[in-house]
Amino acid sequence: MRVVIIGAGEVGTSIAGSLAPDHEVVVIDIDPDRAEQIKYDYDVLTIAGDGTTSTVQTDAKVGDADMLIACTDNDQTNLVACGTAKTLGDGFTIARVKSTDFLRTWEGNEGAFGVDFMVCTDLLTAENIVRVIGLPAAIDVDPFASGLVQMAEFEIAAESPVAGQTVSEADRFESLTFVGLFRDDEMTIPRGDTDIRVGDRAVVVGSPESVQAFATDVAPETTPDRADEIAIVGGSEIGYQTARLLEERNFKPRLIERDAERARWLAENLPNTVVMEHDPTDTEFLSREHVDEADIVVTALRSDEKNLLISVLAKRLGVDRVIAVVDSYDYVTVFEEIGIDIAVNPRTLTAEEITRFTYESVAENIAVLENDQAEVLELELTEGCGLVGRPISELVAGTDVRFVIGAITRDHALVTPRGDTVLRPGDHVILLVESDSVSAIASMA
Repeated sequence: MRVVIIGAGEVGTSIAGSLAPDHEVVVIDIDPDRAEQIKYDYDVLTIAGDGTTSTVQTDAKVGDADMLIACTDNDQTNLVACGTAKTLGDGFTIARVKSTDFLRTWEGNEGAFGVDFMVCTDLLTAENIVRVIGLPAAIDVDPFASGLVQMAEFEIAAESPVAGQTVSEADRFESLTFVGLFRDDEMTIPRGDTDIRVGDRAVVVGSPESVQAFATDVAPETTPDRADEIAIVGGSEIGYQTARLLEERNFKPRLIERDAERARWLAENLPNTVVMEHDPTDTEFLSREHVDEADIVVTALRSDEKNLLISVLAKRLGVDRVIAVVDSYDYVTVFEEIGIDIAVNPRTLTAEEITRFTYESVAENIAVLENDQAEVLELELTEGCGLVGRPISELVAGTDVRFVIGAITRDHALVTPRGDTVLRPGDHVILLVESDSVSAIASMA
């Protein structure tokens, strides 16, 4: 595959390093020194110049490229670069943006800006933080269908209420489906009478709320509930999106923002969040508002240095878990070495998301489970494909491929699959299938 990457910053460099061994990679950057450096680091072709212009893109033969990835730090640059690429060829385009406004516009009309796939760094970071907060007991967590669906894998402990139950007895959560059960080195496609034993790893698919409820049931000691105190320091876009997503999961976080105008906006747009306008480095204020007694503190200020300061302060005050946003990859190790529980780097998350997408030749989204024994796929069904027009029970009975449909999204809404559910063209289906049957099931979509 021929891939053109525009931007040789941390994100572009990481993507180039991942793709270079197996693909023909061209990197465009406006800084000649940076372009030269990445050429020697990864043995890729580089071009110094403005990647938004048709002249430079023509030099890079974007018209013949299979994929263009625009991942500079500037949203507008990335969008214009994708738009220009569409005038030169029909390669797949991926844009990195920070603004959720651009993301919402694109989601409302996919293909807008000449972008085929958009990764919103701030929203991706907030989603990651909320997953870390909500499912600390999970072995693996992955979002599907733009976050409407979540896949999670849990090890069943002896004290878990579902240990010793059958799947049908444990299946008491709305919008949740058991799609896989791993025992030792064997995978089982669960049926209603399948026993769940201590030590099993159960894979479930459903709405984020239902997965959260299941997590609370299987690991009540570690899974936060509504009563837990969550404090967010910093009303940046990441801080705002984190609070909004926590509200969707019925949490009532507190958010500290120093800027009066921003604090007012946050208070108006976060009805279930207590917004406090104050300097978050004021230790007396933190103690007075009992932030030191919080179960979880998230530092989401725009400055790594300030996030470091607040994180250290929170740990010294006795906060159980501190999650810090760290914009510079070089600082991640520093945060971890001084004892901050989790350092979340938006650039790393973005690079991983884009790289993962480039490998998804057979599906919209993929998660690999248990040393490649099984995969969870998101497939978009097309008109006349082998999966539409028949009830799911007939599909399962009529094929030799072992698979379980865990969730369906239709017109951006979640549909819980049942045996009599008939799949339609345009549906996004999230299913678990054995790895050696991925091609077979993908060919039916």
